[in-house]
Amino acid sequence: MASPSDLLTRAVETVVPRDLAEQKLKSGKKLRMYWGIDPTGTRIHLGHAVPLRKMRAFQDAGHHVILLIGSFTAMVGDPSGRDELRQPLSAEEVKKNCETYLDQAKKILDMQTIEVRYNHEWLEKLTFKDILRLTSSFTVQQMLRRDMFVKRMGEEAPISLTEFMYPLMVGYDSVMLDVDCELGGNDQLFNMLCGRTLQTAYGKREKFVLTTRLIEGTDGRKMSKTYNNCVYLEDEPADMFGKIMSVKDDLMATYFECCTDVPMDAMRKILKGSPRAAKARLAREIVALYHGADAASKAEESFNRVFKNKGLPADIPEVKVKKGASLIDVLVSTKLVPSKSEARRVIGQGGVKLNNKVIQSIEQGIEEGILQVGKRKFVKIAYEI
Repeated sequence: MASPSDLLTRAVETVVPRDLAEQKLKSGKKLRMYWGIDPTGTRIHLGHAVPLRKMRAFQDAGHHVILLIGSFTAMVGDPSGRDELRQPLSAEEVKKNCETYLDQAKKILDMQTIEVRYNHEWLEKLTFKDILRLTSSFTVQQMLRRDMFVKRMGEEAPISLTEFMYPLMVGYDSVMLDVDCELGGNDQLFNMLCGRTLQTAYGKREKFVLTTRLIEGTDGRKMSKTYNNCVYLEDEPADMFGKIMSVKDDLMATYFECCTDVPMDAMRKILKGSPRAAKARLAREIVALYHGADAASKAEESFNRVFKNKGLPADIPEVKVKKGASLIDVLVSTKLVPSKSEARRVIGQGGVKLNNKVIQSIEQGIEEGILQVGKRKFVKIAYEI
């Protein structure tokens, strides 16, 4: 079980106000806290897992934890950190994504004791009078101070009134849940502070805000499906292990702190040793969390066979294709790449091999043998009879 100190420090970026947080934790009372996520995709990655793991730590410490699904706000779109307006989702898309998010959250949270809520329960019922009351607590100047709005104004890019409303909507979530604490990524600080303001305005309890650290993806940029640099909780063990091994060395400390249960003192000792051994330990820890220790060991063996010993994986899946099939179609159908455009990009960069030879053209025909994308993805091609 995490100590009160660990709850406010490990994987934590900011606590506002800290004295209130310390006071509430020292009181010994069971706190109400929540983390909200807009289901804008179908998969949860390690970046999402950081606040989820912090929720689990509070859960294990005996506090009441609420997982809020942004069933209404996902249809609007969060402007945080975006250079352009996010495309809204349909109600059907949101419903489908909600189901997959909850299924993956089970890998981290104890779903037997957690409370799950959906913000369409109250947001879709607001009247225009209710909305005017919400807006009365904020000024246009406050909204325009947000970094991404300043940037867009400088570029003369549009800012919609809907985006101004988003922080008020998620702030109203706090009012309806009446919590002691809200968790979120550091990019959500403005939104969460809006909730703190609104809880006071509506006569609710005073909450503190805890932001967790953002982690970079495999390319060093913020982990995001937009950048195709994510380590997903549902990645196969070998793929997850390989992705972690490709992370930059200077990110290992952050990954150990935010994505594993390794004690901080032990982490510092590990990082003083061989960088390659430290990264292998990191990969094992993370794969074991989501797939089990046996799967982690097998993933490491496979990785060593391919990269350390220059061999091939022992369990390359075999797929049958029609003779004369399009190379791009095969790459997509075997899920070596997510789309035809990505297939063209990877081929153009020399990232696709067939029988250990780099494919030079998207027009090249497919043949039987080992098809490889990047360093970690393989399939064995055989013709249909």
